[in-house]
Amino acid sequence: MNRSDPGAVEQHGGSLHGHLAYLYGERDAARLLPRLRARLQQTSERTRIVAVPASLRLTTRDAVLITYADQVGAGREPPLRTLRRLLDEHLADVVSGVHLLPFYPSTSDDGFSVADYRQVDQALGDWSDVTALAGRYRLTFDAVINHVSASSAAFLGFLHGDARYQEHFITLDPETDLSAVVRPRTTPLLTRFDTSRGERFVWTTFSADQIDLNFANPEVLLEVIDVLLTYVERGARMLRLDAVTFLWKEVGTSCVHLPQTHRIIQLLRACLEAAAPDVVLLTETNVPHAENVSYFGTGHDEAQLVYNFALPPLLLHAVASGQVGELRAWARELATPSDETAFFNFLASHDGVGVRPVEDLLAESDVQRLVRRAEEHGGQVSYRTRADGEPAAYELNCSLFDLVNDPRAGAALELQVRRFLGVHALMLSLAGVPGLYVHSLLGSRNAHDLHARTGHARSLNRGRFEWARLDAELRDPAHRRRRVLDGFRRLMAVRSRHPAFHPRSPQRLPDAPDAVFALVRGGVDGEVLCLHNVAERAVSIDVAALLGRPLPAAGYRDALDGGWAGASEITLEPFGTRWLEVPDGPA
Repeated sequence: MNRSDPGAVEQHGGSLHGHLAYLYGERDAARLLPRLRARLQQTSERTRIVAVPASLRLTTRDAVLITYADQVGAGREPPLRTLRRLLDEHLADVVSGVHLLPFYPSTSDDGFSVADYRQVDQALGDWSDVTALAGRYRLTFDAVINHVSASSAAFLGFLHGDARYQEHFITLDPETDLSAVVRPRTTPLLTRFDTSRGERFVWTTFSADQIDLNFANPEVLLEVIDVLLTYVERGARMLRLDAVTFLWKEVGTSCVHLPQTHRIIQLLRACLEAAAPDVVLLTETNVPHAENVSYFGTGHDEAQLVYNFALPPLLLHAVASGQVGELRAWARELATPSDETAFFNFLASHDGVGVRPVEDLLAESDVQRLVRRAEEHGGQVSYRTRADGEPAAYELNCSLFDLVNDPRAGAALELQVRRFLGVHALMLSLAGVPGLYVHSLLGSRNAHDLHARTGHARSLNRGRFEWARLDAELRDPAHRRRRVLDGFRRLMAVRSRHPAFHPRSPQRLPDAPDAVFALVRGGVDGEVLCLHNVAERAVSIDVAALLGRPLPAAGYRDALDGGWAGASEITLEPFGTRWLEVPDGPA
């Protein structure tokens, strides 16, 4: 392996110039390129990151914990240090990486209204705490680059007439026709502010406290690149581009997925390839599936990882209906454009379960079934405004444990845990890199107390832990949290050691009973037949028929319990999972 080559910045100069020229014209590109090259050279020299082939940057061991920096509290101990304790003492054998949700000073939206990109919120710890995490875990930093806090220095400068910031934000006449703009929220798109230069109406996609940046100003883009390179220098090995769909605005268009937005991502990829070639881009684009995968680009020029946003609602639909038809049909079409790319598979996150990604995959009646399920299971539903002005369900706000298990039903804990682990086993069997939200990994139920205090629907799935209590629960073999975590340990131990589960390993989906999601992973290094029952009843399976070949005389091994068997017909218990290693050999 070669270390980052200082000459790499020069080698990428042509593509950097091309991207800048596309966005801002030849004259500005010529002016901006030397500054950009100099900044990239700084990062290259400061980090000396080991460069590995793109095809080797992901492994079977990869699994990413999604968590807030202050997820766990322990008195006066900085929460980042307490989080490190949780990881080291309980989670290190399950996850290899950590997505730290925004840990910067912020003013709202649980960290996503960033007031200062370059600092750690003092209430959470300091950069040394982040560095300590980076020393053991592959860190993902949030790049919240679509917008900044209304209390940020840049926006305050704008309000007070500072010439440096007058073009940092987008102002429009409130009578401008913006009806074509696709909205993720029902809040106003333009927010009125009093400035030293008079009344201004400023573009705010998400809230009045989240002011959209104006990427048509090249100085904004250079500042954002500087921030991202600072994150790399601070230990980030993955950059999550939050809300990247909306980066470029152009009146008269939908303002989503614009060519300039894709070109910005291509420029960011080129910058990282030049200065930090092992850093991976992950795009967060909660949109219909076909639009979502466009952020892979050609497979070599945009994001290496894309959130698999359609997976959570499709898998929940399978659980609700007891059949996998839509999930299987969709999964059969899954593909990425190169061996440099993979899906980021997840079932839950700090946000709710978005339903926009299945607009073309599920019938409206099926989406409404999920809406009712969330409400009946103690959750909430967030809405957006459609182009015709009517409200439409946007996301389900509910802990995944309660979405899968009806809190009113009183089912035995063993069955609840088996259901919950069953849906995660299905997710973990799919090609891609798994993301595990902390409240899923620890089997959390809805945080009704937090929701009552904040009134925010997303709070239901954003509860916090107290260290002593959580530690005790995770050391109690009978507790729900420990049972769930032990189940993840067992699944990840198998996934980590078997080459069939490499994020880019082949997968095929044979026909199986409607209640069973059957998946064959692997190739020349060995295959694993993954079987997942999503129904409340037992189902019989013919192993040889699913493999399409006779079973070897030696039989097959259940990778999850180590037992060997030879019978072709097996029975899957309700929500049962079997991962079968079937060696080559004579029948």
